Amino acid sequence: QVQLAEAGGGLVQSGGSLRLSCTASGRDFTNYAMGWFRQTPRTRHDFVAAVDWRGLTTGYADSVRGRFTISRDNAKNTVYMQMDNLKSEDTAVYYCAADWSLSGPKGDPHEYDFWGQGTQVTVSS
Repeated sequence: QVQLAEAGGGLVQSGGSLRLSCTASGRDFTNYAMGWFRQTPRTRHDFVAAVDWRGLTTGYADSVRGRFTISRDNAKNTVYMQMDNLKSEDTAVYYCAADWSLSGPKGDPHEYDFWGQGTQVTVSS
């Protein structure tokens, strides 16, 4: 079992930046690939970005590639997502998720075993 806690959401103007963090407690963090997903009233757990257990391989949704950067610090049991040049369509609740796997990052939310509670990101135009 692992518990995930997101932080860093908030209100930002279009073109601004935010940095989300997700801290894990419980079982060995390095055994998990980590992902970020987002949800709006019209969508459910859209893939945003993911990183493998080593932090060496990453994957991004086309809509955020070049603007968002996922990284992890295994010494701190934390995964980050730097979000730059935010747009109004990035407004959503952002969730981090853990995949008990030593394989590469995955975009399918059904592959993930544990989820955080989410943090709201609102981008005003």
